[in-house]
Amino acid sequence: MAASVRPEVPADIDAIHRVNAAAFRTDGEARLVDALRAAGKLTVSLVAESAGNIVGHVAFSPVALEGGMGGVGLGPVAVAPEFQRRGFGGQLIREGLVACRQKGCRFVVVLGDPDYYGRFGFVAASRWRLRDEFGGGDAFMALELLPGRIPTGGGLVRYAPEFRLVTQ
Repeated sequence: MAASVRPEVPADIDAIHRVNAAAFRTDGEARLVDALRAAGKLTVSLVAESAGNIVGHVAFSPVALEGGMGGVGLGPVAVAPEFQRRGFGGQLIREGLVACRQKGCRFVVVLGDPDYYGRFGFVAASRWRLRDEFGGGDAFMALELLPGRIPTGGGLVRYAPEFRLVTQ
């Protein structure tokens, strides 16, 4: 069963918060999305809708690489518990990557399960000598949306300061 995926609209904000709060152990990700939105830092924000209900959400927000080059970070991606394991998360990610490419984003980074995100073309960010501020190690991955757009010199990728909310 496929969902329809579309950009968020203001009427979706409460439902997006509920989906993110339900999908994770704490409401940190829900607060993060709210804070990114309030700061104008949601580069791409898509919802998955099924039978008229918001069942999933994905956010992409700006990240900065030392030296000024920017890309976007994927996350959070959330699916309401009763709709998980039906492919909605993957659908959101795939369509989100297309939207990021259409917006001219150079690359995407993610901190997550390498087996899961590898399905979408993500590889270890260390390939470009990139590192993250959270100590993600092998779980920190990158995907070039435009070939040759991640500098090979590497560096530290910084997420928006709103990401500190997740750890509070």
